[in-house]
Amino acid sequence: MHAYSLLAPAKINLYLEILGLRADGYHELAMILQSIDLADQIDLRPISTQTIQIHCDRPEVPQDKTNLAYRAAELMCEQFPERFAQFGGIEITITKQIPVAAGLAGGSTDGAAVLVGIDMMWQLGLTQPELQDLAAKLGSDVPFCIAGGTAIATGRGEKLDPLPNLDSLYLVLGKYRSLEVSTAWAYQTYRSQFGHTYIQDSVSLESRAHRVHSGSMVQAILNQNGLQVGQRLYNDLEKVVLPSYPQVLELREAFYNTGALGTMMSGSGPTVFALCESEKQAQEIQQQVRNEIPDPDLEFWVSRFCNQGIQVISPVS
Repeated sequence: MHAYSLLAPAKINLYLEILGLRADGYHELAMILQSIDLADQIDLRPISTQTIQIHCDRPEVPQDKTNLAYRAAELMCEQFPERFAQFGGIEITITKQIPVAAGLAGGSTDGAAVLVGIDMMWQLGLTQPELQDLAAKLGSDVPFCIAGGTAIATGRGEKLDPLPNLDSLYLVLGKYRSLEVSTAWAYQTYRSQFGHTYIQDSVSLESRAHRVHSGSMVQAILNQNGLQVGQRLYNDLEKVVLPSYPQVLELREAFYNTGALGTMMSGSGPTVFALCESEKQAQEIQQQVRNEIPDPDLEFWVSRFCNQGIQVISPVS
């Protein structure tokens, strides 16, 4: 049986609208998601014992059952017990490039890579929709991370409609290394402050979610117009995160003042990104903001939009 190495790209939100509350307790969302080429490497290797082992080069990443990569392997063992019995356990090694707790789906994309890798290791022959159905059991971002690219996401984020690729745009991302924002806190705080604006009935929720398909951000993507994409960035969670985290607000304002195509916080933060026309502009903006905020805790990454999700680097005998 082969071992596999896979790349697991991060994702950003280009659009995030909170529509209401679902019967299952999750929020009903309308989002536009985008893969970027900042990626973790996931190495999967068969082992003789009936166990799941996980290793990571970052000590702050959990190396137990709370890690989504572990949970993805556990899910596959539960779903396909005969193959688990036939092939044995799995050793997972995660080499992190995506910052931790950053609003970039780092844990979700690692879990997606494990699903794809075990599908190949165990010769299951699962289709992409079948993998995405499994991914939805792990978390709202995991199905998108399987296929990646550019997509509209509705429901709690698991219902996906692909859009044309936007792989010509660059971006620079900034995050304070020691700063984390709880996703649960962000949504709970938004609900407490803006719950009165929620759409209450399911028909209206479905109608509003569908309208994002004809919205101005989708039109900008269809037109392949980077300036329009930058002008139409939108994230409801900024309304609660920015007032509560002045460092994130300061970083966003610094990016905004550089003349980038657009800037926004990704997901629940605390990562902030600026869209750029070129790699050169992204590097110049990075330097400009670093000069304005010379905090050694502030880290930057220059990245590019990419048109795919989990990628196999190589099978190894």
